[in-house]
Amino acid sequence: MAKARTLDKRRGSIRNIRKITRTMELIANARFKKAMDRATSATAYTRRITQLVADLAHSGLEVQHPLLEERPETHQAVLLVLTANRGMCGGFNSGVLRLAFEHYKRLTEEARTVRTEVSGKRGIAAMKFRQIVPDQSFTHFEDRPAYGDVEVLANRYMDEFTTRKIDRVDVVYTRFISSSKQEPVIETLLPLSSVEGLGAAESQPHTESQYEFLPSAESILQEVVPTSFRVKLFKCFLDAAVSEHIARMVAMKAATENADEIIRQLSMTYNRARQAQITGEIMEIIGGVEALQS
Repeated sequence: MAKARTLDKRRGSIRNIRKITRTMELIANARFKKAMDRATSATAYTRRITQLVADLAHSGLEVQHPLLEERPETHQAVLLVLTANRGMCGGFNSGVLRLAFEHYKRLTEEARTVRTEVSGKRGIAAMKFRQIVPDQSFTHFEDRPAYGDVEVLANRYMDEFTTRKIDRVDVVYTRFISSSKQEPVIETLLPLSSVEGLGAAESQPHTESQYEFLPSAESILQEVVPTSFRVKLFKCFLDAAVSEHIARMVAMKAATENADEIIRQLSMTYNRARQAQITGEIMEIIGGVEALQS
């Protein structure tokens, strides 16, 4: 009876674990839908404002902006890594960190100084494990990053870039492509001429501008270019957040299904053990009766 009791106790433990994984799956699913709406809205806005900056910068007009200035040599580089504060989200954190470590090694060969900044407790712990102490660490962005918090970070990067304290800003994060596809990527956000869409426009011949500037193209750029960078950085945080929810939802769904399979196998083993125990008890009773009759 002890074996059957042990199996039943183990089955109960697995059922409790299944309740936890199922609950986490439902929570991640609910949060994912809200995060996806924010990321989708930001994607369209980011694409349009990036195209606007590209049109302004390459319209044949003599306009310049410090954030568009290319730096032939990289003396000071910033590597921003976006991870999660929590685990239980499959390979979400490991994928970003693996790419970040590889890129960090390349940056140290290209730049004189590399400053690492990490968002998320998992990334901070992994960096310290690799004996890379982050120069800045953030744990307040969570899974619903606020634009105001990202704006503070973006303003600091822009100030340091324009004063030549840094020459490059790279972000390692998980890009949200669709609900079924997310991938860790590296994006160079500063200088802005390196951003996808702007760089492609450089190879195109100047065409006549389709805009009328009031009061001037320079004044428009002074507003649009910084906004473009802030929005681009904010989108990186939004993509990382929705990708984290998807990864956790998939991981918890797989864990729940595994728990169901384990419970099924334990139930079969328990039933066999219980049947064998009952059969043994019946045989003992029959043997006792025969002994009394003899």
